[in-house]
Amino acid sequence: MSTPRTATSPAAPLTRAEVLALPKVELHLHIEGTLEPELILRLAERNGIRLPYADLDDLRARYEFTDLQSFLNLYYANMAVLQTAEDFADLTRAYLARAQQAGVRHAEVFLDPQAHTVRGVALATCVSGVADVLEQSEAEFGMTSALIVTFLRDRPAAEALAVLTELIEMEAPIEGIGLDSAEVGHPPVDFEEVFALARAHGLECVAHAGEEGPPEYVWQALTLLQVARVDHGIRSLEDDALVSHLVERQIALTVCPFSNVRLRVVDTLADHPLPAMLARGLAVTVNSDDPAYFGGYLDDNFQALVTTFGLGATELATLSRNAVLAAFLTEEQREPLLVAIEEWQAVVA
Repeated sequence: MSTPRTATSPAAPLTRAEVLALPKVELHLHIEGTLEPELILRLAERNGIRLPYADLDDLRARYEFTDLQSFLNLYYANMAVLQTAEDFADLTRAYLARAQQAGVRHAEVFLDPQAHTVRGVALATCVSGVADVLEQSEAEFGMTSALIVTFLRDRPAAEALAVLTELIEMEAPIEGIGLDSAEVGHPPVDFEEVFALARAHGLECVAHAGEEGPPEYVWQALTLLQVARVDHGIRSLEDDALVSHLVERQIALTVCPFSNVRLRVVDTLADHPLPAMLARGLAVTVNSDDPAYFGGYLDDNFQALVTTFGLGATELATLSRNAVLAAFLTEEQREPLLVAIEEWQAVVA
C-alpha cells in the first residue's frame, strides 16, 4: 500500500494501486459472465464444439449490445462450451484468480443452473463444478466465497420450483437463491412460491429488480419474495417512498456500473446515478455483474468511478463497507473485513 497522503495534497485522486488495495466484496457476479473469449475457444476445442465465430477477433467484435436481450443472446450461445464439471471448475478458478488480483476478499457467486440443464447438462455437474472450487477459495486464493443459484425469470416458475426442489434434495452446497435474466414482463410475483420454499429451508434470498423493470418490481422483490438485498435497483430513484424504505432499512443495492452502461440502461458512465444514490443514503455496493462481457472486473469498476466522478477514499470505503455489511457472512468473518477497510482508509485518506 502507498504511503499516507499529506495535507499538501488532500485532493489528489486515488491511484490505481490504492484502488487495488481496497478490500472488496463482490455480491453480484454471474460465473457464466466471467467466460472470457480465450477460455471459450479453449473449451470449445477441448469438447469438440464448433462455434459460429471465425476467430477470437470475430468473437470479440460481437460484444456490443443494444439492450439486455441482445447481451443474453450471445451470453447463452457461448455457454455451449460448458459441458463437464471440469469446464465449470476451470471457469470458476479463472474468476477467483482475477478477483484476487482485484482485491476481492469475499465473493458471492451466482450460477444459472437452468441455462445448463436445458442444454442437457446435469444439475449436479454444473453445481459441483463451481462449488468444489469455491470450497477451496480461501485456501487457494485467500478469499471466502458462497454460491447462490439464480433462476431465469423468462422461464416458467414451475421449472424453477422443480430445480430448487432437486437442489434441496441433493443437499447442494448453496447459500441462497436469486432471480435474474430478462426483467421486463416477468415480475417477481411470479416466483413467490419458489422463494417461499427457499426461505422455508433456510436459504438467503436476493433478486434482480429495478434495472430495466420499474420500481414496482423492487417493491415486489422486497415484500413478496422477502429478499435481503436487491440486485441492480437503480430505478428505485424514481419512487421516493421506495428510496425512503430502502434507506431506513439499509437494504443493499448491488449496483453494476459497467453493466448498466453496456446494456444501455444509462447512456454513459457519467450519467450513472450512483453518486446520487450515495447522496440519498442508499446502501449502494459496486459489482462487476458479467465482467467478461461488460469491459471490466470489480477493480475496473471502482477505478472508473474514481476517474469519472472523483470519488475519494471516504466514498470508496463506504461502498466497500456496504458490501461487507450486506454479505452473507458471520460476524466473525465480517469484522476483520471492516477493520481492513478502516485501515485502508486511514492510509490513503
